[in-house]
Amino acid sequence: MSAGETINGVPVTEQQISEWVAEADAGYDVDALKKRGRRRPGRGAEPSQVVALRLTSEELAELDARAARAHKTRSELIRDALAAYAG
Repeated sequence: MSAGETINGVPVTEQQISEWVAEADAGYDVDALKKRGRRRPGRGAEPSQVVALRLTSEELAELDARAARAHKTRSELIRDALAAYAG
């Protein structure tokens, strides 16, 4: 590993790598890993669907600017726009 490698700004040490190797060698509890999930909050009782959307660089810049002004994510802004359009 090269010097200065970090995860979320925290330096990764050889000790940490050795601990990860030992953990992997010991095996993982698959059921416990499945329960942890992806750490994204649910949006309802059913899983959400991912929908791909192609935007020009200008459209993306405008979306990001509007999202920043509204203190929202791109996804939140798009969902709000869809709800307004459908409503």
